[in-house]
Amino acid sequence: MEYVKLGSTGLEVSAITLGCMSFGEPAAGGHQWALGEEASRPLIKQALEAGITFLDTANVYSGGTSEEIVGRAIRDFTTRDQVVLATKVHGRMRPGPNGAGLSRAAIMMEIDNSLRRLGTDYVDLYQIHRWDPSVPIEETMEALHDVVKAGKARYIGASSMWAWQFAQAQFVAELNGWTPFVSMQNHYNLIYREEEREMLPFCEETGIAVIPWSPLARGRLTRDWDETSNRKEKDEFGKTLYRDSDRVIVERVARVADELGIPRAQVALAWLHHQSAVTAPIVGVTKPNHITDAVASLDVELSDDQLDLLEEPYEPHEVAGF
Repeated sequence: MEYVKLGSTGLEVSAITLGCMSFGEPAAGGHQWALGEEASRPLIKQALEAGITFLDTANVYSGGTSEEIVGRAIRDFTTRDQVVLATKVHGRMRPGPNGAGLSRAAIMMEIDNSLRRLGTDYVDLYQIHRWDPSVPIEETMEALHDVVKAGKARYIGASSMWAWQFAQAQFVAELNGWTPFVSMQNHYNLIYREEEREMLPFCEETGIAVIPWSPLARGRLTRDWDETSNRKEKDEFGKTLYRDSDRVIVERVARVADELGIPRAQVALAWLHHQSAVTAPIVGVTKPNHITDAVASLDVELSDDQLDLLEEPYEPHEVAGF
């Protein structure tokens, strides 16, 4: 395993992030394709044994049960100081006022709820899951600053939004002497590269870590375009992200994988590792080979010709994932 700094911070993280959205009780809602605790624990253990120390979950994943499963696994398989634990806030956790969003009331309530479910007194990275247009960014940034100063989070990060919004949040934090974001968790892979226009250059220029979600495009980059899966059939959000014209890139991934004699997932992840702005892609796993492929991708070197072959067919997309 390789370890890298989280942006311009001193925090070291594994170059692969374990995405924990696939761990959770399906009956809890949100993700019918998620794995329950019995199926999740061996995968979390395998990831930890492989040296993956960076784990990313969210309060909203499977109604909070993802955090519960991850928290118990950490206590059983390692020690708290050996992992970098990230979670997120924004999604609706209960009906009625303050049950979602980025108000001070919601943030203060949800950090405590997440810590309780995770069974820890702090998270290493507390992220806003999306932008909340109904709340002044000053309120959100001050509340997050207070979470850090209270010792409940060590760093804060953000997820998919417009680059101008992210810049505004950073400006507000700097202007007021509050804690700034150190990371951006955004939608980025071989068949969705719109982040290359503004967000990635901004992050690279300002020392922000980039931890892309959906690095394998919901598994589309790992198999033939028309091949299906349990998640593909049940993931309603995922159905909104990609289009049939993307299949040519999937075919190019298969071609390079055949040339190298390796699984397609390794090629798609290796392409991300070749992008200078990327810190640690977030890889969701439901099978043991998903972990072994993710780790093996760190050793895959793609030639300039192979990189050109993979990138050449890309066409601009409508913005997706916000």
